[in-house]
Amino acid sequence: MPSADDDHNRDWADTEFGAANLGDARLTSRLVALARQLGSSPDCSFPRSLDAAELKAAYRFFDNEQVDTDGVLAPHVERTLQRMTQLPVVLAVQDTTEFNLTHLEATEGLGYGTGNASRGFMLHSLLAVTPEGLPLGVLGMKTWTRQDADLGKKKKRKQRPIEDKESAKWLEGIEHLAALKARCPDTRVVATGDRESDVYEVFVAERPAGVDWLVRAAWDRRTAHPERYLWDTVSATAPMGETELQVPAQRNAAKRTARLTVRCTPVQLRAPKRPSSRLAGVEVFAIHALETDPPAGVEPLEWMLLSSAPTITLEDALERLGWYARRWTIESWHRVLKSGCSIEKRQFGNLDRFVRSTALFAVIAWRIMYATLLGRADPDLSCAVLLQPDEWRALYSRANRTSKPPPQTPSLGEVVLWIAKLGGYLNRKHDHPPGPTVMWRGFLVLHEITEMYRIFRQDE
Repeated sequence: MPSADDDHNRDWADTEFGAANLGDARLTSRLVALARQLGSSPDCSFPRSLDAAELKAAYRFFDNEQVDTDGVLAPHVERTLQRMTQLPVVLAVQDTTEFNLTHLEATEGLGYGTGNASRGFMLHSLLAVTPEGLPLGVLGMKTWTRQDADLGKKKKRKQRPIEDKESAKWLEGIEHLAALKARCPDTRVVATGDRESDVYEVFVAERPAGVDWLVRAAWDRRTAHPERYLWDTVSATAPMGETELQVPAQRNAAKRTARLTVRCTPVQLRAPKRPSSRLAGVEVFAIHALETDPPAGVEPLEWMLLSSAPTITLEDALERLGWYARRWTIESWHRVLKSGCSIEKRQFGNLDRFVRSTALFAVIAWRIMYATLLGRADPDLSCAVLLQPDEWRALYSRANRTSKPPPQTPSLGEVVLWIAKLGGYLNRKHDHPPGPTVMWRGFLVLHEITEMYRIFRQDE
């Protein structure tokens, strides 16, 4: 249970989960306590993170039918929307990931996965991200399993209406954002997705003013232009200008600077034929970036983006490319959720417990990402935005090998570096900034340091 010090200081767990309505105040208290306890050691097993009584209470919580994903996430979504209201534009990045639980053979309720031989469940998420790449929080989650009865029926699935396909998740994401928009009326929200989200029904879906979409094109769709198809239609327009992109070193290739030619133009798309519905044509804005003069033997970099957001000038086009580049944030968050929170290693016994715990760990994983990237974006902020007084004092004492607290609260940039060093970050001259892996390891060590700090200070 929370310590007296935790009750005195409203911490991140209270802020993100304290307003949860699970039908019983005791369940809300347990949710906050679990967030605090598991957030301090996200990659540890429950027996390592919790004592015997807490462990029993945790399993009762995740086994309770009153606890559902929406109920767990609702207060965090509300806090996320509050953070969004402070910004003119927020990207609502969508992505799908798979949890492979094949090794947990006794787990009930799983479905088939990629490759058909694996067992697990699917997760589709909406993550709010600033145009600079800072994750503001989780906006929604959907989980499902692929039923064994559907295995091997891919051709038949293509004939189904979109409401009966997995592709409906992209349309549902737009609908979910439309419902949330009233709670951040002055913020423009841009649903952002990869090539899997190139779904025509998304393009023609109704949405309120201030909700747009941006996807990477997967299909060379038919157009109502002389060139007839998307790529040819865009390529026939005059270039708007050029931009440069730093390409990091890869296995067999050194770091390089790529120069890309940029085009953008409105395009009238012809509707695809659907067996169950008749769709109308729609105008979209296409943004194309293609590398000129790539190194010999290297495939040129290329992005073809489609958007509902008016894109007329080179400045508009570069902004859309910048927005899409932030899509990697959700992939990093999914990696933290899987590896940093060890979801696939936990033994819950059935799907429902996995889903309930994933909703909690989704927010814990967001907090790790938020700390990592906020420290880069605004290092001069007070560390009080991230840590409680006992946490940053314990951290300061450990980092500076002193028992005396500092005369003023350290900056966020300082504490992020100290936490990263606890997780194994070396801080050498040419090292990249600390990433989520060293941060979650550092948070684990920080938890132990803070507990010891409180023990030694309890009589003061």
